[in-house]
Amino acid sequence: MSWMLLVLAGLLEVAWAVGLKYTDGFTRLWPSALTLAAMAASVGLLGLALRHLPLGTAYAVWTGIGTVGTAIFGMVILGEPAGALRLLSIAMIIAGIAGLKLLTPA
Repeated sequence: MSWMLLVLAGLLEVAWAVGLKYTDGFTRLWPSALTLAAMAASVGLLGLALRHLPLGTAYAVWTGIGTVGTAIFGMVILGEPAGALRLLSIAMIIAGIAGLKLLTPA
């Protein structure tokens, strides 16, 4: 269950990171409100996951999911560059996340 909470927290991290793009410096009410809600939910779920997972592992996985998801969103939706080295770098982050999951009991 802790891993599921952590994955959901990571997906919400993607949501708030993407949301920042649409807040226009927190001058737009609804994008700002949704972004802040996603931030709170993401951190809250991370906190719940930390009850049973090691801090270093959980935080690295949380930020890794957020990093990979945000980068993929940028490439697919915003037309950011998707060069071979960038994709390789994202693959290495995914490998790191998978490695931490495999090596962490819980």
